[in-house]
Amino acid sequence: MLEPRLPDAPTTADAARRLALELFVAGYEGQSLPASYAARLADGLAGVILFSRNLRKLDDGTIDVAHLTAQTAAAHDAGRDTGLPVLCAVDQEGGLVARLRAPFSHFLPMADVAERGGVDACRAVGAQTGRECLAAGFNVDFAPVLDIDTNPDNPIIGRRAFGTTPESVAAHAGAFLRGLQGTGVLGCGKHFPGHGDTDTDSHVALPVLDFDLDRLTAVEMAPFAALADEMPMVMTAHILFRALDPDLPATLSPAVLSPLLRERCGFGGVIVSDDLEMKGVAGMFSYAESVRLGLAAGVDLFLVCRQEDALDEAVGEATRILLAGGPAADRARDAVRRVRQLRAAAARPRPSVEAVTRAIETDPGARLRIELGVGTVQ
Repeated sequence: MLEPRLPDAPTTADAARRLALELFVAGYEGQSLPASYAARLADGLAGVILFSRNLRKLDDGTIDVAHLTAQTAAAHDAGRDTGLPVLCAVDQEGGLVARLRAPFSHFLPMADVAERGGVDACRAVGAQTGRECLAAGFNVDFAPVLDIDTNPDNPIIGRRAFGTTPESVAAHAGAFLRGLQGTGVLGCGKHFPGHGDTDTDSHVALPVLDFDLDRLTAVEMAPFAALADEMPMVMTAHILFRALDPDLPATLSPAVLSPLLRERCGFGGVIVSDDLEMKGVAGMFSYAESVRLGLAAGVDLFLVCRQEDALDEAVGEATRILLAGGPAADRARDAVRRVRQLRAAAARPRPSVEAVTRAIETDPGARLRIELGVGTVQ
């Protein structure tokens, strides 16, 4: 595939806004795609992310698949005239972090899958996850977790991790990633440079770690380096690594993202921020500040997962940066180039109830073995 060229510098406010929208994946309230978000997708918004709050439930508590597939189809249709696939994303890790529940497969936490079934089960779970996500209209799954379960007091990672050592995580998460991406769904390693040893949830506060570069290289960063050539995306961590940057969390730190992820790990794909509305950054920085600092640090794509006014502030700052010109605008345009390359490689799903039904209805015995993490499915 030819690498997309650097976008031309915008000369009008409207052109700058349209280019700025390409730097964002947005979440929203409600159980249907808002008209204002559909309009943003038509203008260039890179994509949307759905959460449990966006899914309608039937009387028996299961997800209304017809409603879900109509919603994802609406997102893809809204951005069709941009010429690039819309990134329609979901967090479908398994265990506690699985937005798609019954009738979709709900797998055990990845630590359990890895322990019970090894790399074959992780690959099978990744493949089944991908089949079901694609059928439902998702071409991006923000998985696998590459954090290492090294702190029993960690309130947010724990059994989400594939193991307790860098080698185990790289082997089992890599198998999941290959299974997932073999179906056409793009994966994303998270959370760089590593969230496994924190004792604070970055959704509610900013975790702080004092590890030096030697420790980070040998432990936390090792799975990211091992899988750098296979991942189209890596998600940042809202964590302060004081030995590297005493002031800015990893998402916003020029001492962390480009030097460590690009240079040391050799990652060439899209760097995506964790949600800018999480208190790990939102408690200290405005959305505009996070965009300005994040772009300078090396972020290519920003997640703004709920509030429309937060999205407007973030896009507004990116628009101003692009209009102002200079090195900051060049960095933003290069980020757009990377995102366009990612989108060009994304699938164009055709979501439907029938497609979901076909994806879910595997041989019952084989499906049970996958869900228990003790077997494989071809």
